Amino acid sequence: MALRDVTITKLSSQNGTKTGHSQREHERNPGMALDLGWVNEVRINRSAVERRAATLTTRRTVKKEWQAAWLLRAITCIDLTTLAGDDTPGNVLRLCAKARQPVRSDILQSLGVSPLAIKVGAVCVYHNLISVAVDALKGSGIPVAAVSTGFPAAQTPFHLKLAEIDESVKAGAQEIDIVISRAHVLTGDWSALYNEVHAFRSACGDAHLKVILATGELGTLTNVGKASLVAMMAGADFIKTSTGKESVNATLNFGLVMTRAIRDYHERTGYKVGFKPAGGIRTAKSSLDWLILMKEELGVDWMMPNLFRLGASALLTDIERQLSHYVTGHYSAAHHHPMP
Repeated sequence: MALRDVTITKLSSQNGTKTGHSQREHERNPGMALDLGWVNEVRINRSAVERRAATLTTRRTVKKEWQAAWLLRAITCIDLTTLAGDDTPGNVLRLCAKARQPVRSDILQSLGVSPLAIKVGAVCVYHNLISVAVDALKGSGIPVAAVSTGFPAAQTPFHLKLAEIDESVKAGAQEIDIVISRAHVLTGDWSALYNEVHAFRSACGDAHLKVILATGELGTLTNVGKASLVAMMAGADFIKTSTGKESVNATLNFGLVMTRAIRDYHERTGYKVGFKPAGGIRTAKSSLDWLILMKEELGVDWMMPNLFRLGASALLTDIERQLSHYVTGHYSAAHHHPMP
């Protein structure tokens, strides 16, 4: 195991997980004036997207110690999430404890990566549980993210959406996951979408803005591409696929369109915007698929938690099981890797 341990440690530290949250700095996207000419240029070839997405996971494979290292990287990019109607302070406290130590210490010791202080990218909760999470994560360096603006449907008055953001920031949320009004996209009212997201960005202040597009409800891939671009023009720090509550959530097709929009925006403006797939990401293999997408389409910089997040809850259990298998050669039962 010694050589493999060294390989994992070297790869992890080279890619920035040495302290769990070591991240390459980049200037925050300030947004820009709405450019409808650029928006109207967006055309998405669905067949080409589907072909490219289908080959992403077959052209590159990650095995053995490299797979273990990539799975450690995936953990550092997880927004560990609980957004259920029966959430309580108790299960949020347990979630935060898992966020601080997402992998059993004996597994980390066997991998030789205990000094890396692996932890998740953020903890995501509803507004009423922000203070619980903030207190539980104090001193960890793990930010608290809060869903906002009438999540998940966004069918609440605009002034209440702004007030919700303001209250969440005051409560200590460092990241705000807002959801757009899908009607703006479905009716092609890009000015309304821009103004909405721009106002949300202003309300966030120093808190980072993650814009949920609810891609499964936008009708076409072209709409997804245009909405991605408008959100970035309005100042999004991240664009995010889904609330996790739609019938269709994160897919590689949506991810490909959104990452291409991020690449286009970066090439034209020089600003890097992050990407967050969410909803239905439950297996270690799927986390590798998303990391492959980021590496292939955007490069290594976008494999860091400051530019890539995985919105998930059950995912962590399967990753921990895979790491246990790498160490022992046997799959352990899920109850050996409990989540709240």
